[in-house]
Amino acid sequence: MKTQDIEFLSKSILLARESVARGGGPFGAVIAKEGIIVAEAANQVIGIPDPTAHAEVQAIRLAAINLDTFDLSGCTLYTSCEPCPMCLGAIYWSRISRVVYAADRQDADRAGFRDAELYQEMSADPTHRIIPFEHLKLPASGKEFDDWFDSDIKIDY
Repeated sequence: MKTQDIEFLSKSILLARESVARGGGPFGAVIAKEGIIVAEAANQVIGIPDPTAHAEVQAIRLAAINLDTFDLSGCTLYTSCEPCPMCLGAIYWSRISRVVYAADRQDADRAGFRDAELYQEMSADPTHRIIPFEHLKLPASGKEFDDWFDSDIKIDY
């Protein structure tokens, strides 16, 4: 572990603790590229309110704006806790190259967060999830993907 990793990870923990002191959730995130912080955020789920305003997602949004790209290749995400399934998806979609985290999903579970349940739901067959999922195939289903494939604006992301 590099000194910089310890510094940036410690910053994410500080952001999480400051968030709790302000009445927010206990999560913080920092994104760095080439040793420079390009974004930092704390959990804002309660304050906004927005169930998707996790620290990692907020930091990814800021990094994309600050770097003017949706592709965060070459960036490292430092987060106070192992990312939940939603944040994990955002990490993969953004192409972040590396993740360093402090607390883990068991720590989050002890604090009352539902990460373990969500990890189980992600791997469950859609017909066996807690929330009912129904696949309703319409005649136009999937045509938007044909439109995208054939368009001049198509960008791989």
